Amino acid sequence: MKRYLLYLAVATGLIAIFLVGVFLLRERTKERTYESAAERMVAEQIEKRGVKDKRVLQAMRTVPRHKFVPDELKAYAYEDRPLPIGCGQTISQPYIVALMTELLKVDEEDKVLEVGTGSGYQAAILSQIVREVYTIEIFEELGISAKRRLRELGYSNVKVRIGDGYYGWPEEAPFDAIIVTCAATHIPPPLIAQLREGGRMCIPVGGAFQVQNLMLVEKRDGKIMSRNILPVRFVPMLGKH
Repeated sequence: MKRYLLYLAVATGLIAIFLVGVFLLRERTKERTYESAAERMVAEQIEKRGVKDKRVLQAMRTVPRHKFVPDELKAYAYEDRPLPIGCGQTISQPYIVALMTELLKVDEEDKVLEVGTGSGYQAAILSQIVREVYTIEIFEELGISAKRRLRELGYSNVKVRIGDGYYGWPEEAPFDAIIVTCAATHIPPPLIAQLREGGRMCIPVGGAFQVQNLMLVEKRDGKIMSRNILPVRFVPMLGKH
């Protein structure tokens, strides 16, 4: 009986080791699949459409987009389309994330404000390029989830706040660049005020049921200059403004 129990224990242990090995192999295979999908995403959706900044392209390759979408949508994470993330919000399509990031022309020592954290993906991309990222999310559920996700993935230079992004983050201003990931009906004056001289802001402007334009705003010599980049479709900016 003792020998039988010993054999049983050994067999159980070997089966457990085998199952763990199968699980780890499956997970490694998944990660390699995601890495290949990220490479294709950059090559086919982003580089071919004119994004050239090598820092942006590298960030888009290395930040695991599939970890910023719901589990049931991971298979679609690297496709060229926005995906729902809860609370009526979306993660932007990869090309738009890359384009907006490139338009900011940020440097590695810059401090950037993001309005509309969502799942944290855009903040993670920026964190690979600049020194500090400050991001604001109006939905508490999304903000808490993004903060935890960013921390667990090691993006330690991102600070998350729950609040109305229309008013920016005045105590941390000025910012070298501001990126807005929700459509405002107009360019928020508080964000203009918090933009450093020589800084750039990328923001979609237009109503929820109107044509929206992605705009690039620059502050030069105390003057504000803006130009339209391309038509877009973003979720609307929310808040009490």
